[in-house]
Amino acid sequence: MKSTTLFFIISLISLSTLTAQVDSTAYGNVEIFVIDSYITSEQPYKFSLSFFTSDSTISKVFILDDKEYSVSEKFTDNHKFEIVIKESFYDTQAIKYFLFVIDKNGEKSKSQLYEVEIPKTIIVENQKDSGLLQICCFGGVIFGLPSPTIVFKSNRQFFSLTKEIPIFSFYSGGYNYPFGYIGAEYAYIFNSDKKNFLRLGYKQIIQLKFVEYVSAGLNFFSDFKGYNGISPELSLGLLRIQNVFTLYSRYRYNFQFGKDGTGFHEFSIGLFSNFFSLNL
Repeated sequence: MKSTTLFFIISLISLSTLTAQVDSTAYGNVEIFVIDSYITSEQPYKFSLSFFTSDSTISKVFILDDKEYSVSEKFTDNHKFEIVIKESFYDTQAIKYFLFVIDKNGEKSKSQLYEVEIPKTIIVENQKDSGLLQICCFGGVIFGLPSPTIVFKSNRQFFSLTKEIPIFSFYSGGYNYPFGYIGAEYAYIFNSDKKNFLRLGYKQIIQLKFVEYVSAGLNFFSDFKGYNGISPELSLGLLRIQNVFTLYSRYRYNFQFGKDGTGFHEFSIGLFSNFFSLNL
């Protein structure tokens, strides 16, 4: 029984010693008592801290992953501190800090490591803003991608890049797709005698069950050097991406009235989105 009691006492002493060594960096004769330590939940987000010392001291706070700040420049036992936290802390779980004090005899003391938790509302809001920014950046990059196109002209084959921007979209009900839109398009045909074209046209969209949609359109085109005409087209919406873009394939025939042999065919694939258009 005595040996069991002795073992229990030794175990308690060992546990107490280990607990005391959790933060072995604290030192000094002045005791530090943190009274309040929190981060405000409204912008601007502020770190607010107040603490007492067992003697009159001047004090500083050192925030990990940041720098040292002065708290009290005159000797006092009541210390208060507040700063606006940096955005780099928004996606962390807590702010960790040490307190340093110097008494009137010049003796230095250092506190244990403290930490204050970042409110979850700040973390969630920051993640939401970051996610929205990533989506906008990703969407902007995707929206700016041109459509690769194969052009058949005068028994020759050319490669072309086109970019269409819907300007006005028309809705009658439902918001998956407009029933039609007016769009402008720029096309560049590589290694062709006529390289640059601008088109303006109307596209009618019919939604179907087995594909996203079928679209028939009619455009007016010009190279602004006398080569003008019209271009009927037929598009097939194949696959919707992130509920914003639709992968499509398109056939178009371009011709001039009264000028045989000047027409040419186009086959293209691309991404359709009316996200940036004016909805009517």
